[in-house]
Amino acid sequence: MLKRKWLIASTACLFICFFWSFLYSLGSGGSLNQLESAFQDRVMVQSDAERAPDTDIKIIKIDQQSIEALGQFPWDRGLYAELITKLAEAGAKAIALDVVLAEPGNDPVSDGMMAEVMKKYSNVILPVVFNFKARQDGVGEMETESILYPADTIGAGPDQVGHINVMQDRDGTVRMLTVGLEAEDGKAIPAFSVKLANYLLDAQHQVYWNEQEDAWYRGMERIPVNSRNQIATEFYTKPREEISLETGYDSQSFVDVLTGEIDAGFYENNVVLIGPYASGLQDEYITPLSSTLKMFGVEIHANMVQSLVAGKFFTKAQAPVNYAVIIGLTLLSFLLFERFMGTRAFIVYGLLAVLFLGGWVMSSYFLNYFITVTYPFLAMTSMFIFTVVMHYVSERRERSRVTNIFGRFVPRTVVDEMLSSGEEVKVGGQRRDISVVFVDIRGFTPMSEKLEPEQVIQVLNEYLDICTKAVFKCSGTLDKFIGDGVMAIFGAPISQPNHPEMAVRAALEMKRQSAELEERCLREIGVPVRFGVGINSGPAVVGNIGSEMLRLDYTAIGDTVNLAARLEANAKPGQILISEETLARVQGLFKTESIGEIKVKGKEKPVLVTEVLGDAEA
Repeated sequence: MLKRKWLIASTACLFICFFWSFLYSLGSGGSLNQLESAFQDRVMVQSDAERAPDTDIKIIKIDQQSIEALGQFPWDRGLYAELITKLAEAGAKAIALDVVLAEPGNDPVSDGMMAEVMKKYSNVILPVVFNFKARQDGVGEMETESILYPADTIGAGPDQVGHINVMQDRDGTVRMLTVGLEAEDGKAIPAFSVKLANYLLDAQHQVYWNEQEDAWYRGMERIPVNSRNQIATEFYTKPREEISLETGYDSQSFVDVLTGEIDAGFYENNVVLIGPYASGLQDEYITPLSSTLKMFGVEIHANMVQSLVAGKFFTKAQAPVNYAVIIGLTLLSFLLFERFMGTRAFIVYGLLAVLFLGGWVMSSYFLNYFITVTYPFLAMTSMFIFTVVMHYVSERRERSRVTNIFGRFVPRTVVDEMLSSGEEVKVGGQRRDISVVFVDIRGFTPMSEKLEPEQVIQVLNEYLDICTKAVFKCSGTLDKFIGDGVMAIFGAPISQPNHPEMAVRAALEMKRQSAELEERCLREIGVPVRFGVGINSGPAVVGNIGSEMLRLDYTAIGDTVNLAARLEANAKPGQILISEETLARVQGLFKTESIGEIKVKGKEKPVLVTEVLGDAEA
């Protein structure tokens, strides 16, 4: 039995490991993956005190105010050339224009002005846009359909471009910075933010692509990108936040800087991003900071720049590590939950959950290392639920087995009461009003002399079986077998308002059921074996009597019990004798005949005895 139980539990453990590992491997982007991302978002969100936007990063907004002042967007490229020239001459470290200029403009003169700017100022960065295939050939692939470079009429050099692709997760949220993308010639094109971050980093911490090692580095530190060259980015500003030096990147309207209302010298030694900052320009995205408010693309790039400068990279654990966590936690849960049961199992589950989640938070917050959290936790919970159910089923099965075995030695009603009470069995009893039935086989001794011992046992068992079934049929408690006799109680441990009636009916049932057996004994051995029954009703002490440590018997004691035994001793074969007390309680229910007063052992005065002949209706 134990071996079978362990086999089932081990099989379930392996199934749970496989099931959750398989779901993790699918990476389907369903609700579990969204929950996983939500947990990571919570860890990465910084408090207001922790958020400190870099003052060296500034934004010039192409906002509604500028559109109203300068005309409908897109603008003439001469405006960009004029603003960039002002900023460059004022000493800006780098200027990034987050506006796609992939086609030649309507005015060749304006394109020529931009070309002059790009040639004169090497610290100007223009965007490259990668268009990916709608259907990728494999998981994790990023196959390119086309790449949009700045128009040839603008003449941006290879060191003056960076891709501006903002990659969204399956739930539409921007969490990752794509450090670099591969061009047609196999060369890596860094992200917009990488190009700008390098203007803020010293020579020892530049971000670059190591072609020999096929990896991205920040100085001597390898950047832990995923298969798509992505790394989790931190956010230092909230979507649609009032921009100020205290809460966000300094942000000014394009037209104010162009017209000189904001002095270009304000941007000296700063990295400047110029980009759309109006909802109508459709360059805004959901971030982990809010599921409803979107953040403009130019501000996302600013946050990515600062994230690269800070060098605090969040690493996602590789698949083998996550598989090991799922399997390890499931096996640990299996070993613990198999050992502890009941309330202790719930306590162990709570402690294990706290330790796991606490370890995950510590790893994420302090080590910037993300292991999967939902799949191991659900695997642990599944193992816990299985073991609780397993223990419950096993306990019910064992309880049923013990009840069946124990019920053969003591009354089944007593077993049920003891189990349901949940209390330890103790010596003692309580005063109850009951009816007691004593039954004895008349003619048993002559029969024993004529039959072999095995035959005697067989006949005796048949008689006792008749008695037992009759008692149980009438909801009585079989107290004990006394040699060839039986003692039964009615009204305890389960109360019965009509226990005298049920006791008499049980006696009549014994008499009816024994007729066939009586006839067979008379025919085969020549001895008429019949019952003699005595019944009395009244108060008695009912409970457990004996040794509390070794053996207890559930029984009844008192004068009521003694008189019932005396009546049975005076009963002739086939006779059912009841006391005056019992007669008074069943008057009119049965056909009776008075025997008169008889002298019984232990009583000074004779007692009135009545014989029950059958049901009153009969």
